[in-house]
Amino acid sequence: MRLRIEMHDAQGVQLSAPAEMNYLHGGYGHLPGALERVLEGKGAGESVLVQLEPAQAFGEYDASLVRVEPASRYGEGVALGMEVEEDARLYTITDIAAGRVVLDGNHPLAGMALRFSCVILSVRSGTEEELRRGVSLP
Repeated sequence: MRLRIEMHDAQGVQLSAPAEMNYLHGGYGHLPGALERVLEGKGAGESVLVQLEPAQAFGEYDASLVRVEPASRYGEGVALGMEVEEDARLYTITDIAAGRVVLDGNHPLAGMALRFSCVILSVRSGTEEELRRGVSLP
């Protein structure tokens, strides 16, 4: 499926400009499951507008996933927005001060209700290779 997709927060503030994407339908994790269910059975030319609550999108914000660590632990070049993997979780450095860094393991959109506007541009069956790899190929 090829989509034109745009995302806003619940107050209508645009979070992503309209973009086109290839998408393999069927639970491959490329879109939130609730959005995928809304797209089920839709055809080329159809549009959907849906608001997803945090639990349906990127989850509730979990304060226990925020940690403060010594900046020296991450070496020279530590910077805001840098991602580090620890304990099989990806953390983003969200603050640096007084020789310490704040690591946040939440998805950047966690805790937000999101509105998705989608236009289905085309629909086709996935190839064997796409189904095996779990990704739509251009």
